[in-house]
Parts: sequence; C-alpha cells; structure tokens
Amino acid sequence: MNDGKPGNENTDQIGNRVSENGNSFDVLRRFIRARSVPTERCDMCSTELTSEHPHLVEPATRRLICACQACAVLFSGAANTKYRRIPRTVRSLSNFQISDAQWEGLMIPINMAFFFQSSAAGKVIVLYPSPAGATESLLDFDSWQAIVQTNPQLQRMEPDTEALLVNRVQKASDYFIVPIDECYKLVGLIRTKWKGLSGGVEVWEAINDFFAVLRNRSTEVAGAAHA
Repeated sequence: MNDGKPGNENTDQIGNRVSENGNSFDVLRRFIRARSVPTERCDMCSTELTSEHPHLVEPATRRLICACQACAVLFSGAANTKYRRIPRTVRSLSNFQISDAQWEGLMIPINMAFFFQSSAAGKVIVLYPSPAGATESLLDFDSWQAIVQTNPQLQRMEPDTEALLVNRVQKASDYFIVPIDECYKLVGLIRTKWKGLSGGVEVWEAINDFFAVLRNRSTEVAGAAHA
C-alpha cells in the first residue's frame, strides 16, 4: 500500500514494500553492468561469439585467435597455413614414465611446465607459468629425447596446437596432453591471481580447480614403451 508519498514506495507482486527509486537504480545498475561487459567477437569475421568457442593459433607468433565455428572449420587439419585450429581433446597420461633425475635434467626452475613442438622454431619449446606470464626455459635435448623414447604418446602430439602439460607442484603427479590454449589459460590464471612471494591462497585454489577440471574432461591414455 502507498504511504501517501507518491514516487517513494510501492508493493511487489507478493506484497513486499519496495522503493520505486531504489528499484529504478537497481535496474540502471544492471543495465550498466550488462553494457560494460564487452562482447567477444570472431577475430576473423567479427561474428559475436559464445563463451565457449574455437581458437586458432598462429605458429609464427604463437598468438591465439578467437574464431567462430564457420571460420575455425576452414583451418581444421591445416598444416601449412598461417593459422591452425586448436583441438579440444584432453588426454590424461596414466603411467607416465619420468624419474626425478630426468625432470631435474630438463633444468626447469619450477615443477610446472608445458612442452610443444614449434613448427616455426623447428624444435620443442618449453614454457613455465610465472607471475610475469609464460617464461621460456632452455631445454636439454638429450634429456627430452630420453623421456620421449619412454613415453611414445608424446610423438603423437600435434605441432603448435597440443602440448604436454606437467604439474609436479606440492607432490602432484599430473601429466596431460592438452590443447595449447589450456596452457595459456593456466598462465593467465597464475599471472592475474598471484599475490606476494608465495602466490597466496586464492591462486593455489584456482590452480587446483584448473587441474580438477582437466581430470574430469580427460580421456585416459595408458601405456609406455618400457615399464
């Protein structure tokens, strides 16, 4: 019921008293919030994209490109074009064979990294996430080759678009072959959430959630060359 002061209060559909002015401001705030969220568009044709959409990679620069389905399909299976479509399959490598000595031989400063075959560089590149972004580490070729010989699944990774993602932090033992954009997603997560010297609780919770999602998405691939 109105209290005699027009424009101040009214009742909603279930009889609660609400402020008309306050309700108007709520609507305005929601409108501004909706308008402030940028619409993501295909980098090829400018079509509006959904939150889940394909990505392309430019091998020469390692730049990721957002694409619609129609544009992405043009680069499916393309090996000699400017862009390559990134697959969506996540494979969990059960029984992945690597010793602590082999990992140390790779000379990576932290226990998390991803490896991919760069067609532009003509070699395997190893990057590790840091608060500053993706950082490249020199890769010892002999150490890497020994790991590949023991784990032949690595020979079937698609150049530029797939990577071996390793997580050995805090006694974890995660080994996945993932789409390369997932690696950069992890890099961005760490870069934006890292606080102080140790990273803070929020970033480690986010990292744990990230790998939990990968486990749920993954298809298990078993078997190594040698037990």
